[in-house]
Amino acid sequence: MHRWYSTILVLGLLAGQNPALAEQQEQKMETVANFRVARPTNDLAQLRGFYVGGLGLDVIAEFKGHDGFDGLILGLPDGKTQLEFTVAHGHVAPRSPTLDHLIVFYLDDPGEYEAALSRMQDQGYEPVPSFNPYWNIHGETFEDPEGYRVVLVRGAFPLK
Repeated sequence: MHRWYSTILVLGLLAGQNPALAEQQEQKMETVANFRVARPTNDLAQLRGFYVGGLGLDVIAEFKGHDGFDGLILGLPDGKTQLEFTVAHGHVAPRSPTLDHLIVFYLDDPGEYEAALSRMQDQGYEPVPSFNPYWNIHGETFEDPEGYRVVLVRGAFPLK
């Protein structure tokens, strides 16, 4: 038996025997008002073109000169799911560290999926092969100007 497997097995047994660990595993957030993913960038205008012009996300807010930061907050139609991009003056944001840093959008409506693909291509963004072949089977992957990738998936999660 592999050492890592043994460790996982032992931890699993301990969790089952330890009421405090079992209780911790059952605790979870009950309500979330909003969900936002934030990341740094060097060029808000380029990302606006990709995420607003191409993907069609809504601009929820923008800020300039806030304690040395400029930012762009984008949202899905529900307004509760958001992406935030910030520029920190005097700092350089790195490109995506891997080809597998993804944001995945599941588009259940076939017309909306096709419209999203057309909108991306009309803005000059062409699909790229995904690092994980799973995404090539279920949709199209696009790379933003800083190397981060977005997958548009045909269908709702979980896929059938």
